[in-house]
Amino acid sequence: LEEQRQVLNELVELAQQHQVDMVVVAGDLYDAFNPPTEAQQLLYNTLKRLARGGQCAVVAIAGNHDSPDQVVAPELLAQENGIIFCGLPDHVVPPFEVPGGFKVLQSQPGFVELALPGHAFPVRLLLTPYANEFRMQRFLGFENKEEALRQALQAHWQQLATQYCNDQGVNLLATHGYWVERQGERPEEPEGEKSILHVGGAQALFTDALPAQIQYAALGHLHGYKVLQGAAGPCVYAGSPLAYSFAEAGQTKFAVLVELAPGQSAQLTPLPLHSGRPLKRQTCTEVPAAMEWLAQHPNYLVELTVKTQNYMSAAEQRQLFAAHNGIINLLPHVANPGAASAANTPTIDLSQSVPQLFANYFKHKHGTLPNEALQNLLQEVLQVSPDNPENA
Repeated sequence: LEEQRQVLNELVELAQQHQVDMVVVAGDLYDAFNPPTEAQQLLYNTLKRLARGGQCAVVAIAGNHDSPDQVVAPELLAQENGIIFCGLPDHVVPPFEVPGGFKVLQSQPGFVELALPGHAFPVRLLLTPYANEFRMQRFLGFENKEEALRQALQAHWQQLATQYCNDQGVNLLATHGYWVERQGERPEEPEGEKSILHVGGAQALFTDALPAQIQYAALGHLHGYKVLQGAAGPCVYAGSPLAYSFAEAGQTKFAVLVELAPGQSAQLTPLPLHSGRPLKRQTCTEVPAAMEWLAQHPNYLVELTVKTQNYMSAAEQRQLFAAHNGIINLLPHVANPGAASAANTPTIDLSQSVPQLFANYFKHKHGTLPNEALQNLLQEVLQVSPDNPENA
């Protein structure tokens, strides 16, 4: 939570520094359908600071991690602070005006047009949050076939663009999904990410399906910064503000500053984000070398692989974790597992009682004998076990 707070403070400072007119968040506001209270408070506080009392329009859509109902629940209070939430593709933003700030000129399902302070031209946004197959099919009315979703979305966007988007205003799209260039490479989704490769039965959405009127498309889902080419303007994954898996180790994270004017090409400036502890996958040979590396890199979050000739003892593992508070994964790699197992495995006298076998195993595993309470619990389990049917 502290790292989230730091990077969101950094985003607010960048927005203030560049005096942005609008902030677009392209989904995955939270990590889970039922986010903790602290996460909700941090999000709302950050969006309110970004909005500057309506001087900056803030538009946030739901991603595949989000509950659409959760996203739009504070809609009325959000509007008073200059924030627009969109939970589902058929969501209609009600007309409203923020005193001294922006104004919603018109809207319909999946579309909103804004007047921003200090600008004579309107800003049009096509909004397509993530939706599961059932909801998307109900909204667009397509058949349950792979190509049908692509065609239905393309027709929906084109109808909105034809009706509302001309070169007398600025035209954007914000959406959350898996997007690729038709002939381009297909990036992998992040480790641990909830896959949406098959949303609506479609393998991917193609950027050339976007209307030619769209000058810029803000894409959500992939965690890395990536610029794709659309039918007219760039389609950009700004990425996540922090690294969330070790596959992202070494990635620079960005916010994307976009300069737009009617009838002109979008100008992009990626702004590096510096908050958060860096992630590192590190391999060391033997425990002493790992201890030395950990001491030299105290600020990293680490996936540590330790190559040894024999299995690490519990005491060695405790020593490593005690030496560094950022070890997320500790992966032992034994050079010769068979020999190590034979060398480290003592001869077990199976003629011993179960309590004695348990005590020996516990001491081997933890370096100490089980306490009296644990021994008593074992005796209680043994007394009601199927091996003692008279006590069952």
